[in-house]
Amino acid sequence: MPKDLKRYYGQDHLHYLTCSCYHRQPWLATPRRRDLFSQILEETRRRYGFVVVGYVVMPDHIHLLISEPERGTPSTVMQVVKQRYARSVLRREKRGSGQCELCPDSEEHVWQRRFYDFNVWSARKRIEKLRYMHRNPVKRGLVLEAEQWEWSSFRSYAYQEVGRVGVNLWPEGGLKIRGAA
Repeated sequence: MPKDLKRYYGQDHLHYLTCSCYHRQPWLATPRRRDLFSQILEETRRRYGFVVVGYVVMPDHIHLLISEPERGTPSTVMQVVKQRYARSVLRREKRGSGQCELCPDSEEHVWQRRFYDFNVWSARKRIEKLRYMHRNPVKRGLVLEAEQWEWSSFRSYAYQEVGRVGVNLWPEGGLKIRGAA
């Protein structure tokens, strides 16, 4: 890991986080796996006390826009989410194969070691990051319209729907909170 990596915490900024699956492998390619990731994210949100402003779960990466947690840091949150998801899917892979002798001795990687963290301190940047996240499934050809992708915060903003992850909305009139289903 580079020694010059700087993460800026403690300034009450939002954090735009991006994390990719190892070698862009599609560890999140199925609805069941995206649901599992969403469930783990929601459990972690509640446990560490952070606000999810936006998110999208793609087949090979995720984007989150979150506040700093009440407990820990965004790095703690990412470590917990990544570890819990990896352990769960790797356990299911081995159990589902029925042939553990074919499973490699060394643990398979699910996530890249690092994650990208961009501090978001202005309304303009917050909107820019939300638009990018919500348009990502359309840009990647997964759906024709953002509202069709179930694993993002788009429908919470567009239709005030309660989604898989509790999302805090910032429309022009102020803060609105939507809990998880």
